[in-house]
Amino acid sequence: MTSNSSSIAKAVDVESVRFSVPDLAKMKAFLEDFGLSAAEDARDGVLRMRGIGDAPFLHETVEGEPAFVSLAIRVRDADDLKALADVEGVAVEAAPGPGGGQMVQMTDPDGFRVQAISGKERVPTLIQAPNYPWNITSRRERQGTAKRVAAAPAHVVRLGHVVLAVSDMEKTWDWWLSRFGLLISDEVRAPNDDLAALFIRCDRGNEPVDHHTLNFASVPGIPPKFHHAAFEVADLDDLMVGSSHLEAKGYSHDWGVGRHILGSQVFDYWRDPWGHRVEHWTDGDLFDAHAPMNVADLPTMMGHQWGPPSPADFVS
Repeated sequence: MTSNSSSIAKAVDVESVRFSVPDLAKMKAFLEDFGLSAAEDARDGVLRMRGIGDAPFLHETVEGEPAFVSLAIRVRDADDLKALADVEGVAVEAAPGPGGGQMVQMTDPDGFRVQAISGKERVPTLIQAPNYPWNITSRRERQGTAKRVAAAPAHVVRLGHVVLAVSDMEKTWDWWLSRFGLLISDEVRAPNDDLAALFIRCDRGNEPVDHHTLNFASVPGIPPKFHHAAFEVADLDDLMVGSSHLEAKGYSHDWGVGRHILGSQVFDYWRDPWGHRVEHWTDGDLFDAHAPMNVADLPTMMGHQWGPPSPADFVS
């Protein structure tokens, strides 16, 4: 597979995800325990939740049957939106929710709904994320002070990546590359050399970005579907106390705590009350646009550097 800068627009980052569930109050309670807080009253029938970072919201929920609805990708400017709208044959619309801005609504080859957005104003950050100093052998950062980590939900800072199962990797990649100018961090090959997965990052030139903003995978027998959305938390202590909080509340734990190989992040996966998989993560890899693509195999993608084995249904 190839990456290049010839595209209709340029993705800056993933912005938000949207779901539907039959009980907005129950979803709000889960998301508060997960580490998000209300961004805006659901006066328009939409529950919007934000992190402590500057995005106006990261997670939206509408009332309905349990389902993944869509994801939003932030692009550079209004010119990007106009170019996308022209290619898709659609109009540029006002973006709903706090922050304003504009959007273009699209559908990828597998029917996933994608909003490209621009001009959505950043908002003031909330409480400062905890910054617990560490005393490791190479660097003694905390002297004369005891470490006391408060029991509480994790502090979700931002949405980091979204993972989707797709039917045709090449068709999917062609569509996303042509519209958003993305880069491949890792190309994963099956034993028969078929393309099994792509870990994809944004192209922001010399600025280091997350190892992956999107991950597409094609698994025989698995139809196109949402797999998980991953939210960055403050640090390892924050992830661990968040995990303890969710466990105490009786939510369904999926996999973790561990450290991935591809992307390197420390991970902890949970399920919302309707089974949607969401991840806390911290300490992931960062690469700029000059880092070359890596080729990996399936055991490397599914492996981890430490932690418990993955559940049997993790790829389903």
